[in-house]
Amino acid sequence: QVQLVESGGGLVQAGGSLRLSCAASGRTFSSNVMGWFRQAPGLEREFVAAISGSGGRTWYTDSVQGRFTITRDNAKNTVDLQMNSLKPEDTAVYYCAASNSAFGLRSPGRYDNWGQGTQVTVSS
Repeated sequence: QVQLVESGGGLVQAGGSLRLSCAASGRTFSSNVMGWFRQAPGLEREFVAAISGSGGRTWYTDSVQGRFTITRDNAKNTVDLQMNSLKPEDTAVYYCAASNSAFGLRSPGRYDNWGQGTQVTVSS
């Protein structure tokens, strides 16, 4: 079982940057694929980015490729999402999640543990 706590959300103008951080507890952190998802009002939760247990592989949804960067520090049990060139359509609650497998990592249903979420609002 992994417990996750996100931080770093807030209000930013379009074109600005934010860095989200997720602190994890649990001895199996380095074996977990870690993902970031987001959910806007009235919409389904969608995949944003994921990173392998070692940090050697990353995956992004097309709309954030080149703007967002996911990283992890297994010594500190943290995973971060650096978000640059933010757009109003990036506005959502962002969730950190952990999975025991890389299979189907773009699907929320494949993740076993979730944080409480942090709000990101991008004004135009």
